[in-house]
This record gives sequence, structure tokens and C-alpha cells, in this order.
Amino acid sequence: MSSGVETRTIPAGSGRELCVELAGEPDGKPILVHTGEPMSRRLYGGWIADAEQKGIRLIGYDRPGYGGSTPHPGHTVSSGAQDVRAIAEALGHDRIGIWGISGGGPYALGCAALLPDVAVAVAAVASLAPYGIEGFDYFAGMGESNVEGVKLFFSDPEASRRDLREAREEILAATPEQFADELESLLSPADAAVLTGDLARWLTETHKVALSAGDQGWWDDGAASLADWGFDLGDIRVPVKIWHGRQDRFVPVQHGQWLAASVPGAEADISDRDGHLTMIGRIGEIHDWLLQYF
Repeated sequence: MSSGVETRTIPAGSGRELCVELAGEPDGKPILVHTGEPMSRRLYGGWIADAEQKGIRLIGYDRPGYGGSTPHPGHTVSSGAQDVRAIAEALGHDRIGIWGISGGGPYALGCAALLPDVAVAVAAVASLAPYGIEGFDYFAGMGESNVEGVKLFFSDPEASRRDLREAREEILAATPEQFADELESLLSPADAAVLTGDLARWLTETHKVALSAGDQGWWDDGAASLADWGFDLGDIRVPVKIWHGRQDRFVPVQHGQWLAASVPGAEADISDRDGHLTMIGRIGEIHDWLLQYF
């Protein structure tokens, strides 16, 4: 990890605080990262190296209830945009590039819709689509553990919360090898091949940081992604690009295809070779795409 990584706490209104991680070039072009669910502010080493090389100030943060950020029960995807505005203002940035991966994708798109004055461009990487779209199969091609988790959330919320608490305890106790084993039903061959070494260690660590304070953040984050996001994708006018892999079993490719068709003017990179976790290694391309809009 770079020696230049800084952790900072930022006020977010109503007595809440957000815990932020900063890396790369302090005076560089600011790019904010929405990580997945349940993940934290911790930035992957490869992303930091890319930011240092390209003169980017890379900004990660804990969504409410994760890591060092105050819980905000009942928060929505759209309220996440106001948290991003608070971060940008506290750090002195008028305009920022934004990307979100997996469960962070909806929050990135929320910034595109609700912060057109702040977001120069937005990338959604292996992102979820909204739940409950008429005629859209949310679950086709999705790994068993994710399907079961979503269905239980709606059918028996109390059992779902118990499962979440148990899963949190397992994650906090897991080695990287055990963590990888827990993901087995979600791993395509492409993803299984990369879930080793530094990537497995970082994924385990960022989950542990996110869940260190309790399970409230994870519960609220999941509920927000499955509820109404609070904005219309059709209202987006800033540049958006959707990245998705056809071998993704965490968030199947039709999610990215639907998003690309639903955001006006969106570009799309739908890859035959990628899964979900392999996208973590493609962030350099995403940074390049965002930098052209500054």
C-alpha cells in the first residue's frame, strides 16, 4: 500500500460523519470511488498505483454505517449523492469524476442524475440494475447465494437480518482463503482465476473494515439498492459509460445492458472475457475514460 494514503473524517450534516480515504496525487484530478456491498473506503493497491501514475487524487469513502461512517438507517441511493456533495465540498473540489462498482454502481448513477454540477462524468462498473423492473429478469445467471439473499430479504426480513449477522461474523473471522470459498457459488471461471494473492487479501480486508462497526450499514445498503433509487435514469445528462462482463455471476450482464439502454447517450463496454472481480483490474481504463472529461 502506498505511504501516501490518508484517512479523514468529514461532516455530512445532521451530526453524521463520513470516513474518507485519499490516495494518489493530492493536487491531481479528483476521482471518487463507490465500492461494492459490503465494502469500505479502502482503495485497492492497483488503483492507487494507477492514480499516482496519472496524477489522480483518488477518493474512497465508507457509506453510512460501514467502517468509520455514522449509520443512517433508511438512507436511499439518492441520499448518497448528497454525501458525495459533502465530500467534494470538504475536500475543495467543484468538479469530480465518479465511478462505482457492483453495489456502488447505483450510487455512481445517482450522482450522474442528481449532481450534474459536480460530476464531470460517471462510470458504472458491473453495476446492479434497479429491482422490480417490469419484464426484466433480475436473477437470470446470478449465483445461488445472491439469489437466495435477495429473495429472503423480501419474504422474511427478520430471517434475512439474522443471516446477515451470521455472515458478518463469518467474514470478520475469515482468512482470504475462507473468504474465497464462501463466494464459490458466485465465481465464474474468469473470477475464480483472479481471486488469489493481493486481490483476495484486499477483498477480505475491505469487507472486514466495512463490517467492523456492526451490520447496520450492510443492512441499510442492501435495502437501499432493492428499494426505489429515488431518481430517474432518463434524467441523466452527464457522460456515462457502463462496463460489464458476460461471465459475471454476482451481477449478471443483463443488468449492465439494461442500464446502458436506460441512460440517455450512455456508452457501453460489454466484455466477453470478464466476470465481476476481473473488473477490479480494469480500473485503469476507467480512469482514462474519466480523465478526458476534465
